[in-house]
Amino acid sequence: MNAYGRQLFTALRFLLCATLLLGLAYPVLVFGAGQLIAPAQANGSILTVGGKAAGSSLLAQPVTGEKFFYPRPSAVGWDPASSSASNLGPNQPALVEAIATNRAEVVAREKVAPDAVPIDAVTASGSGLDPDISPEYAALQVPRVAAANGVGEAAVRELIAQNTSTGVNAFLGQPSVNTTTLNAALAAVQKTATGLRE
Repeated sequence: MNAYGRQLFTALRFLLCATLLLGLAYPVLVFGAGQLIAPAQANGSILTVGGKAAGSSLLAQPVTGEKFFYPRPSAVGWDPASSSASNLGPNQPALVEAIATNRAEVVAREKVAPDAVPIDAVTASGSGLDPDISPEYAALQVPRVAAANGVGEAAVRELIAQNTSTGVNAFLGQPSVNTTTLNAALAAVQKTATGLRE
């Protein structure tokens, strides 16, 4: 084999190895890691309730009334097109006023003392779209949600446990409760209860 043939054979071997490594092994490895670490991001985050798209598990949704869990406040009104923080500093009067207003709303809605309100119930996340709240804030809302849906508090706490981050997600940060997936589970419970009554 002449020098040209050897170079061509070497190039073809390299092409084959690079194709197997970068075109097959690496994508499979990344896909597998995505399935283990972040399945919602890897497989899509759209939630369905009753066969219809109801939202994304990665985005908070505004809540009204008594039947659902409230997410953190939002500086952008939970609008995914304008994700942003308030950009208010800790000593700015506007932020102090917003926290006081949010605390008063939570106290009135949940019928608790002001010092029982966790900090994430009165402050927005950096994106304004974070669906996660602390387990403490979720627990604060249990009596209202249970009473409004006509189910026991133990059943609501079980739904919270099912929608609390665990494993790698909790290890990298802290346990948190996804209000969007939790409210979708509550909607399914409400639909079942309505069907039983009818």
